[in-house]
Amino acid sequence: MSEDDLKLFQRAQELSGGNLSQAISTALRRYIEMEEGRQEGYDEIIVQVGQGVGRKQRFSGVLLGEWGRTTGSRVEMFRVYRSRTGKYVLHIDRSPDWTDSASEGSENWLEGLFSRGAWKTYLGLADSNWGFVQGEATLEVVASFEDLRGKVPDEFYDLIADVATRPAVEDLDI
Repeated sequence: MSEDDLKLFQRAQELSGGNLSQAISTALRRYIEMEEGRQEGYDEIIVQVGQGVGRKQRFSGVLLGEWGRTTGSRVEMFRVYRSRTGKYVLHIDRSPDWTDSASEGSENWLEGLFSRGAWKTYLGLADSNWGFVQGEATLEVVASFEDLRGKVPDEFYDLIADVATRPAVEDLDI
């Protein structure tokens, strides 16, 4: 065994609380699961959930589609995956919600620019305030594709409906 490998085993034993066998079994189980998934056409997916930096969640899946839209001063990204177990995973990522004193209360940017004298702020002739509410991301697992209806925009649902029934990998006998 090389000196580098010995250091690796020693570090694994430290991290596992002295149980090297358990650390090796856990690593092999994860390796087999991910490698079998990769051979079946699935990828390792890591997404962020929660508010701000939140935490990360990992699963084996295939991306079916992605849909973005703006709502007010916020951007929403919808991603739908099919998991290796056949469930559907909805990841929604919402950007921070920005506000500033120049555009506050205005539906139309151009209208707000002239109606409240916001042009002075944009030219640096008046003070400005701004702030944001931290963005957030959520992950939801549903049993069937139909369970996504109402959770994603209708246009997105229709767009990926056909893709959802296709296999991750199609084996060709050629």
